[in-house]
Amino acid sequence: MAVARVTEIIAGSKKSFDAAIEKGLKRANKTLKNVSGAWIKDQSIVMEDGEVKEYRVVMKVTFILK
Repeated sequence: MAVARVTEIIAGSKKSFDAAIEKGLKRANKTLKNVSGAWIKDQSIVMEDGEVKEYRVVMKVTFILK
């Protein structure tokens, strides 16, 4: 039986929510070993002068402890 840990990551992108998710997962894989999954907890945008400046996601990343 495996033991897993969950950590919360916030990532942003000027392009889209999908790009923010990919950026967060790419960074998580650099730091965490054995990443096995993730789920999106929240999404938000940052606006300036009536325009979207950044898409942000809060995600929970699961990784297996060995």
